[in-house]
Amino acid sequence: MKIKKKANKKSWFKKIFIKICRLFDYEIIDQGNFYLPVTDQNLNQDLSIVGKKSITIPMGKLDITRKVKSLTIILRTCASVNMLSQSKKRLFDQEKSEYTLRSLNSIIRSINYAKDLFKNINLELIIIDHNSDQNIKDKIQSIISNQFFKSQFINLNIDDFKKDINPLNEQKENVTANQISNMSNIHQSLLLGKKSEDLVYFVEDDYIHSLEAIKEMILTYEKLATMLKNEIVLCPADYPYLYSEIQSTNILLGDKRHWRIVKETLCTFLMSKQLIIKYWDELTSMCKLEHYPFEKPLHNIYEKEHCFTPIPSLALHLTNINSIYGISPNIDWKEIWDENELK
Repeated sequence: MKIKKKANKKSWFKKIFIKICRLFDYEIIDQGNFYLPVTDQNLNQDLSIVGKKSITIPMGKLDITRKVKSLTIILRTCASVNMLSQSKKRLFDQEKSEYTLRSLNSIIRSINYAKDLFKNINLELIIIDHNSDQNIKDKIQSIISNQFFKSQFINLNIDDFKKDINPLNEQKENVTANQISNMSNIHQSLLLGKKSEDLVYFVEDDYIHSLEAIKEMILTYEKLATMLKNEIVLCPADYPYLYSEIQSTNILLGDKRHWRIVKETLCTFLMSKQLIIKYWDELTSMCKLEHYPFEKPLHNIYEKEHCFTPIPSLALHLTNINSIYGISPNIDWKEIWDENELK
């Protein structure tokens, strides 16, 4: 009987202590079973709360000061062109339209995985398409019309932008029709991004995303921008070519991934409206002159602003098997590819 009374007294004291901790917004961890009694969570659950706090064990809590207000995802599609500047086949040996549809599906699945975040964050998905077959356009519009978030489909009019494009590239060669389409689509996406409320994710239609990609990018943006007290850029792909040389970098803890500073990316990246406006001339220069490399204006921006990529990767660039811009290591991309097949 004495043992029982002692146990009850201990249990009563523990409950009172937990209530006090909850009152003062403190957290405690039972290291014997990795249980957090204040929030009634386990250590492997999502501890961070969007717009409020980021929790990393054992680093503790970070109060978020840079809250994400909105996310605009702008997907540039062109299902009629296999590769922009090559004739090689892509990973999985499919028609280009299959990559377009699975890329879109992976984004939507990732959005739905992060659905709880969008109770407090405005979300819109915009598709800008050029020259895809009508049946592919119909499929895309059917897919995005049945979602919980706002969406729109835009048919790109190249004539609105073609006049701004230098017919000769930086190497004094003729700019191809495919590149003109690409530069026009980027220009259209930048104009839309400039009108957005906050974050803009510019993405091409040959990137397949892991389920947690969108959630990780939003929570990591809030955390790192709060820590650094500055706007940042995120790229979801851990490109192999970024490991071809030994370079100095910094690695920070995001929400569930490590993120490292890089000086180069391709044209899939997440950026705030604030940075879009700040670097408008540099960004739109990609739409007027074909640089070498094409992304040179982005790289110049990364000399002034921090750009981060995740380790391991959150997205795969679906290019050729031998491409140094393709398969990111340590992820079962075949499984993710199969999961995103449209039924």
